[in-house]
Amino acid sequence: MRKGVKFRIYPNKRQKELLQKTFGCTRLVYNKALAMRKEDKGIRYKETSTCLTTWKKQEDLAFLKEVDAIALQQSLRDLDRAYQNFFKQGRGYPRFRKKQDHRRSYRTYGAKLIGKHLYLPKVGYVKVRQSMEVGKIHHVTVLQMPSGRYYVVLNVEFEPEFYPNQGDVVGLDMGLKVFYTDSNGKKVENPRCLKRSLKKLKRAQKCLSRRQKGSSNWEKQRLKVARIYEKVSDQRKDFLQKLSTALVRENQTICVEDLNVKGMVKNRHLARSISDVSWSKFLSMLEYKGTWYRTRIIRVSRWYPSSQVCSECGYQKATVKDLKVREWDCPVCHAHHDRDVNAARNILREGLKTA
Repeated sequence: MRKGVKFRIYPNKRQKELLQKTFGCTRLVYNKALAMRKEDKGIRYKETSTCLTTWKKQEDLAFLKEVDAIALQQSLRDLDRAYQNFFKQGRGYPRFRKKQDHRRSYRTYGAKLIGKHLYLPKVGYVKVRQSMEVGKIHHVTVLQMPSGRYYVVLNVEFEPEFYPNQGDVVGLDMGLKVFYTDSNGKKVENPRCLKRSLKKLKRAQKCLSRRQKGSSNWEKQRLKVARIYEKVSDQRKDFLQKLSTALVRENQTICVEDLNVKGMVKNRHLARSISDVSWSKFLSMLEYKGTWYRTRIIRVSRWYPSSQVCSECGYQKATVKDLKVREWDCPVCHAHHDRDVNAARNILREGLKTA
């Protein structure tokens, strides 16, 4: 199997200049090829690749020879994949890349990890903070985040270790007050990463709005704002990674509700909280880790009324649909229910039934 491993790199001054040139050249090649394909619908990757050779011979584009040739070819492949995604999967039409984008990247081959350094074609040996051992490197994506920090994402081959789990089954009811409640009654608190940094973020953004855009002080403040966002993102990812790994290793089957997150964020009162909790990312982590560790991830239909059905006798009480009702008693079997625990048990039962 393959997976992406992200490490931070520390290029020196000369390497930073070369990385910036590579970002700029790949953006230029991508935009020129996109303009050609917009004018002539019959042009494909093969024709744009031929044009790249011609561009390098032109005097005004001779600087394209200074950067990694593979990275330039990959930018054309990325454009071709964007067109395929548009026609086959209905995604958005390819757009021109802007120079003002603060998140920059390019993809290349031939990277090697040697000691505490990573070899990148044309760039040379860059100091890297390696947090884990990796297998054979297939390709590498070099990133510059809006915070100004540089990272590499290594696409590596690996053999997943199948940890013996306890063979348990569990149902999960996702929420905002608590991150999730499982069918055993366990509740995991929502870390609220964005909310904890919101006051600091508001202050930093207010200061940024008072700076003249494009000035030196504006750029310094922009970096401060970007680093706050990056810290929030890192905290959230760390929480989700640890939690999803623990769940997959402990359980043989995990049943979750198939949430319509894209539709839910249209609620302007809850959009920020829903985005902060990152249900979609968490569910995608469960699914790919489930493939690694042989754990079944079962999605239950979002239309199943898990909160309204009594997990003891199956009676459906419509008034429980109101989110303000956190506890209720079944009028048939007189069982007392915690709303979230009851929903998790129903999700588990429905998931096992439809599996």
